[in-house]
Formats: sequence, C-alpha cells, structure tokens
Amino acid sequence: MKIGFIGLGKLGRAIAERLIESGIELVVWNRTVEKAKELGIPTVNCPAELTKVVDKVFIIVFDSQASEEVLFGKGGLVEGEIEGKTIVDMTTNHFLYVKTAERELKNHGAFYLDAPVFGSVIPARKGELTTVIGGNRQKFEEVRPIFEKFCKKIFYVKEAGKATKIKLLNNFVLGGIMDILAESIAIAVKAGIEKDLFIDVLSAGAGNSYILNAKKEKILKEDFSPHFSVNLIYKDLHYAQDLLKELELFSFTLSAVKETYGLAKKEGLGEEDFSAVYKLLSL
Repeated sequence: MKIGFIGLGKLGRAIAERLIESGIELVVWNRTVEKAKELGIPTVNCPAELTKVVDKVFIIVFDSQASEEVLFGKGGLVEGEIEGKTIVDMTTNHFLYVKTAERELKNHGAFYLDAPVFGSVIPARKGELTTVIGGNRQKFEEVRPIFEKFCKKIFYVKEAGKATKIKLLNNFVLGGIMDILAESIAIAVKAGIEKDLFIDVLSAGAGNSYILNAKKEKILKEDFSPHFSVNLIYKDLHYAQDLLKELELFSFTLSAVKETYGLAKKEGLGEEDFSAVYKLLSL
C-alpha cells in the first residue's frame, strides 16, 4: 500500500518510521527535504505532486495555518489531482478550521478526515497511539488498517470537527496534570524533599497517572529534549480557549494552565518538552 505523507516533525517522523517498518510505502513532502532523505523514501517537490501518485495523503503539521498552506496554498494539494482523493489530517487543529477544510475539499470533490492523534514519540514507535476520527464513514474504514499500524485505540465519531474538539479538551487535561505534577515536584525539592522520593510517593498515591509515568524520567534527569513541546501545548490550549469562547463558557483553570506554558515560552523553553514547566519553579 502506498500513501502520501506530509510532516516530519518529532511525532510525524515517529509515525512515518512505524508505517515504513509495517510495510506501508510512503511518498513524502516535507519543508525540510533532508528529513525525508534521512528516511530513504521518495519525495516530491510540492504537496500537489502527491495527488498524482497516491489516493490518500496523511498530514501532521504544527497548526492550522500550516495545514491550510499544505492544502490550499501555492503548490498545495488542491492544485493537484485532488478529486476523489482522501486527505487525513492528524494535526491538532483549530475546531473552526476543520469544518472549513472539510467544506472546501468537498467542493473540490475530495474527502477530509479529521483525525488528531493522542500520544507522543515513544508510544508512536510502539504502535500505541490513540486517534479520534470524524468524517466520511467509508473513507474512515479504508484508512483504518493504516491507523492500526501505529494506533492501539481508534475511535470513530462520525462528523469532522468533533474529533478535534475532543483532542483540544484532552490536551486541556494533559497540560493541567503536567503543570500540577511539575510544580508540586519542584516545590517538594525546594522544601528539602528528595526528588526521587517524592515522585515515588506520588506514584503510589494521588499523583499516579499515565503522565507521571511517561514524564518522571525527564524530570528526574532534567532532560527535556522534546517529545511534545511547550510551543505545541500552548497552541492547543489557545485553541481550547477559543472553543470555550465559542460556547460562551469560561474556565479559570484553562486560563491559568495556558499562561503557565506561556510563561515557559517567555523563559525560552518553547522548543523543550512540555514537562520543562518543572524549570519554572526549580530555578
């Protein structure tokens, strides 16, 4: 099976490697061509060229602006042979953009699947990501076997847009728990409590969580090389805040968590793993 693939950031690369190992043939467009060459897979000069050689294109880029450029910008997918093709957008997008993208692609005779993924580099390499997918049911069933190569859990939610809303609210929880864990550990150290001891106690009690288990080594070793960056979580929380505004709701918690990562960005931690919020109180 051959598919198009756009986006070789940290998570995108891990997914691409997993697909290649699973026997999926990829044709790639990436802004940095060298990243594709490192994988030893064929490339094209612009997104539009992918539509000449594949029927399905998977996208995972930084934000909705980047997705829009790939789809509708100069040399974008819609400038190619897009009719009848399926575009699978795994980007964590703005919920309003998703509906626009679906509508515009439908006008071009193409299909859009709203398919954000949950998890980061390590679970991607193990085939243990989660995805929530909205869009045409038949097209979902066609791409399900591909998702099964790198996802342990797959949820179909019918309409596009719902999947993205779920992802944004999930990342509200993700960012909030990481913030609380990182701050509490930093405070414990300042209070004279050994870091490893406190993390062990958290693991045995109220702090025990998937996030603590995934990030405790980063905090213990203070190695914040990015799996999921501060810049990404801040972007996602901004989109989540827009969702609340659309619903005429307000959350003090969401605002506080978002601005914690905003402070981390201001302190130069944007490219580091989002667990680097630990540094804010440990300096």
